[in-house]
Amino acid sequence: MTKELEDYFNSYFEMFRSTGWKQLKGDLSQNAVNINSVEQTENEQDLHFRKGQLAILANVLNLETQIDNAHNEAKENVEDDEIVIEDVEDVA
Repeated sequence: MTKELEDYFNSYFEMFRSTGWKQLKGDLSQNAVNINSVEQTENEQDLHFRKGQLAILANVLNLETQIDNAHNEAKENVEDDEIVIEDVEDVA
């Protein structure tokens, strides 16, 4: 894994450990509950707007999982590359 990619992941992991991130997730989760209320939807346009809001909120709320999955995939790719290099060295 390159130094830049490691720094990228580490910056996110540092943010995810912060109190501010936990507060933001809590606030956004509560907002999602309010936005997801069909009772408050006034018309079709409002329904589509709320759907977009929920999609964005879901993206932010799932960011930690997305970054963790990307990090694991990057680590696996590095491990796979190391196995290939070891196999080539064994043949030589």
